[in-house]
Amino acid sequence: MLKKLTFLTAGESHGQGLLGILDGMPAGLEISEDYIGVQLARRQLGYGRGGRMKIETDTAEIWSGVRHGKTLGSPISLLIHNKDWENWTKKMSVETVEEHVKKITLPRPGHADLAGVQKYDFDDIRNVLERSSARETTMRVGLASICRKLLLETGVEVGSRVIQIYDAKDESPIPDNLSPAKLNELSDKSPVRCINKEMEEKMMSAIDKAKNDGDSVGGVFEVIATGLPYGLGAHTQWDKKLHSRITAMMMSVNAFKGIEIGNGFSGAGKLGSEVHDEIGWDGEKYMRYSNNAGGIEGGMSNVQPIVLRMAMKPIPTLIKPLRSVDIATKESKNAHKERTDVCAVPAAAVIAESMLCFVLADALLEKFGGDSMDQLKAHMAASAKY
Repeated sequence: MLKKLTFLTAGESHGQGLLGILDGMPAGLEISEDYIGVQLARRQLGYGRGGRMKIETDTAEIWSGVRHGKTLGSPISLLIHNKDWENWTKKMSVETVEEHVKKITLPRPGHADLAGVQKYDFDDIRNVLERSSARETTMRVGLASICRKLLLETGVEVGSRVIQIYDAKDESPIPDNLSPAKLNELSDKSPVRCINKEMEEKMMSAIDKAKNDGDSVGGVFEVIATGLPYGLGAHTQWDKKLHSRITAMMMSVNAFKGIEIGNGFSGAGKLGSEVHDEIGWDGEKYMRYSNNAGGIEGGMSNVQPIVLRMAMKPIPTLIKPLRSVDIATKESKNAHKERTDVCAVPAAAVIAESMLCFVLADALLEKFGGDSMDQLKAHMAASAKY
């Protein structure tokens, strides 16, 4: 669904590392490993994370596409080493190994395990779970950090917060004077990325209870972007609509099961007169009296903040596994237990920010063009409407 940008990731959860390539970025964008590292560190935060986060301190090495701190317009490649690789050199060896490596034969409900072994005729679930692991999103966040920097230089900010974990819900609105950058600054100080202190404690209690019960919890988070001009995306074709592109990117993340743009689901139970955002004129520009549409009308950005909410399912690897069937013997047994988190909703919100950065950077480049950042900014200065 991306029009100007292309990205690929490669690597297994317990392999040597993760590889990523981002193509289509204009020349002249200032970027550094330190800047990327800030976003990678944010992804590793959150109450309820498992042992893997104590092992890995994710650092991306820029291998190509950048010279003297600025992009060259050529493909940008990143490498993130897995520090845990030293414990997996035999199990995940590229070459054939002489010693016996135990196969995983008990698929986990809710994971890619069973469908994956059926699809590829595997007899070892390890061949599926390594790539279907959420570890892959580490590289997505790394590559999207470059898109985030482009957005920042063109006046666009992206932020997020957690509004629900299990049955603990924060129904308070984002304060009007809080920019996405300030929202992130505030959210990142919370162990669950919730800006409501009372609900923060309830969310942490829900995670503690799930952990004690050998279970896991999911939740809902909100992502917001500001500073966008009119007309990103288009109404003219299904795959050009901005909301379809955002949805495709968001739903490509393993555990994301639902998306709402603006007051999507709540609007279904209201009248049109209650839902649609009335238009006014403040003497210089058009304005809105509300933003129920979440910043998108007719498949295009309408200058209002883009607001979306994502639902994340509970993690399928449980401390107390669910019932399953051994694919080798067909015996009923409990599912395989891999190292796991109890809750990854705070990290998922940061991942969702990154997915939105991909789409918005792509849509800006599609509308305004330019082979360099200077050209992109000049085109926007000449024709962007706000």
